[in-house]
Amino acid sequence: MTGKGNVTAISGSDTVEVYLTEEQIRAKVAELGRRIEKDYADKDLFVVAVLRGAIFFACDLVRAIDLPLVLDFVQISSYADGTESTGRAKITKELDLSIKDKDVLVVEDIADTRHTLHNLLSFLRSKFPRSIRVCALLNKEERKEREIPLDYVGFEIENLFVIGYGLDYAQRYRNLPFVGVLRLSDGEILS
Repeated sequence: MTGKGNVTAISGSDTVEVYLTEEQIRAKVAELGRRIEKDYADKDLFVVAVLRGAIFFACDLVRAIDLPLVLDFVQISSYADGTESTGRAKITKELDLSIKDKDVLVVEDIADTRHTLHNLLSFLRSKFPRSIRVCALLNKEERKEREIPLDYVGFEIENLFVIGYGLDYAQRYRNLPFVGVLRLSDGEILS
């Protein structure tokens, strides 16, 4: 269930329709935190958050996990300033800490084609972690082009271009406390 329907002006004549409310996200993050806490109770948890989109989700998620853990960040880009993945992913910020022999949990904002995720996981495996699992806030199953398993998924969503809670359109709208669908001033809805 989503919080669809609530529409708010956000910039000039751009509007956003709420897709997932702040409350829905908060409840799902708490649920994921409990599951991860249980699964990693006896492991050496190392969380790798993918910048920039997953920053809000990762921060909330690690606070919901009552275990000692290490948090580091990696940045990988495949979108440039558009709404479609270029299919070519580039690591633009590497890890600061070693993940060798660690149990790594990758925290991602959204999984769609999974090309970027494939490249990221290949990069991380080259660092010799003990294990790697993936947690994505959002999953667009119908867009999947690569068989990359997701171990934890917050929400299955339609094939819509969403913004807020870290997700952006041309680097804007990350700071919205909910996930929404953007309608541009010309009436276009991005997908």
